[in-house]
Amino acid sequence: MSTGTDPLAPLAQLPGVPDAVAEVRKAVDRLYGHRVMRRRAAEVTSESALRGARASAALAGADWPLEEVRRRSDFSADQESRTVGAALRIAAEAGQLLSVWRHSPLQVLARLHLLAVGDADAAAGRPRQAGEAADALFPLDLDAAEGIGVEAAPGGPAAELPPAPGAEEVAARLDQLSRLLVARAEGQGVGTPALVVASVVHGELLALRPFASHNGVIARAAQRIVLIAEGLDPKSICPAEVGLAELGTDAYRRALAGYLAGTPEGLAAWIGHCGRALRLGTRESTAVCEAMQRGMV
Repeated sequence: MSTGTDPLAPLAQLPGVPDAVAEVRKAVDRLYGHRVMRRRAAEVTSESALRGARASAALAGADWPLEEVRRRSDFSADQESRTVGAALRIAAEAGQLLSVWRHSPLQVLARLHLLAVGDADAAAGRPRQAGEAADALFPLDLDAAEGIGVEAAPGGPAAELPPAPGAEEVAARLDQLSRLLVARAEGQGVGTPALVVASVVHGELLALRPFASHNGVIARAAQRIVLIAEGLDPKSICPAEVGLAELGTDAYRRALAGYLAGTPEGLAAWIGHCGRALRLGTRESTAVCEAMQRGMV
């Protein structure tokens, strides 16, 4: 496979996507050039993981203040606590899974699910089987087995997100996604920008909802791993989850509806949304760097 035959390459040329890629690259480079990054990069990475986990849990319905997440040690009391705990455990280990991701993305996804639910769960680490339903992606979703009504645009007509695919389709599409990512790790199709690849992985995992639970948190963690693997954010200091939360769940749903529609306009809108979220994440970490520089952290 050459760059020219990379199946993701056409997405990079959709209207608005080159600009989104360039804007993200500029924002990330500016953050990496911050003087704090020369001596306290590990601290910025840790803070980014914490803030990203808090935001990812908030998108899943557990919207806790950052300081509450920071001070808590027990995350087993109720469903919200377990959601926050799952997001924190995934964030803490995601950056350590890069070597496995390069040759076995599906193994990493299984590990992320195991981290989320714990090894006492019989379904831990395995995709849904025939007849098993997926969880809701957003706090206000209807039954996850049904179509989910969302607004296609502010004030526009309602759009239906399709139900989660069945187990057989999930397995086939996960295998296809894994093959594509492994090929990229082997140096094939490397011309497609990291933002595009990460957006596709993120969107595809939200579309498939491959596990019975925690699919949103896992999809967002996978996006972060791709950004590391593709070299855009090697130190994992750009918490796109923070940006997604700041943009809001309504915008997140609308953008996902575009990805699922599969139209050029919808795909471009989804990539653009992921790009905006990533830029907001870099702004968050820039603020952390500025606070460190002033001695406030």
